[in-house]
Amino acid sequence: MMPTVLAILAAGFEEIETVTPIDLLRRAGAEVTTAALGDGIHVTGRSGITLHADTTLAAITAAARDFDCVFLPGGPGVKHLRDDPRVRAIVLRQHAAQHWLAAICAAPTVLNDAGVLAGRRFTGHFSVAAELPSLLAGERVVADGHLLTSRGAGTALDFSLLLVEKLFSAEKSLEIATSVCA
Repeated sequence: MMPTVLAILAAGFEEIETVTPIDLLRRAGAEVTTAALGDGIHVTGRSGITLHADTTLAAITAAARDFDCVFLPGGPGVKHLRDDPRVRAIVLRQHAAQHWLAAICAAPTVLNDAGVLAGRRFTGHFSVAAELPSLLAGERVVADGHLLTSRGAGTALDFSLLLVEKLFSAEKSLEIATSVCA
């Protein structure tokens, strides 16, 4: 059975940080479900690119579906992720089950709001460093237990390949890296 991943898309998501992991995970064979935070399935990112999500978060929540990994993209849309109690509930359920939580850029603040970063190693975007004083600013990607964090758009490929490694294998990650000339 292939790993399942839920990618939650909020208006204002950072496109590179969103599409790169989704693309590489799908290349590896993961079943990635994109869920729009809002009522519709079209979500526009910070640079004006609109993605067509597979479903809505409301539908995912109603189905109470479990995933091997929950992925939270960064960008200005993180404020919407932080404000939505459904996202917090999903993060807490994922954490309690010791399933993967992946967050990039400002999205580690969502994990912090839910209390899952306490005592963990993590990184994130410099813009949230004041809010996350334990942030490892010099690290591009950090894995700690079932948490995977990354700094931002410039580290999206590293982040994505590590996600593939954790959900599949180092060999699969190398295969995908080679196929995209990384």
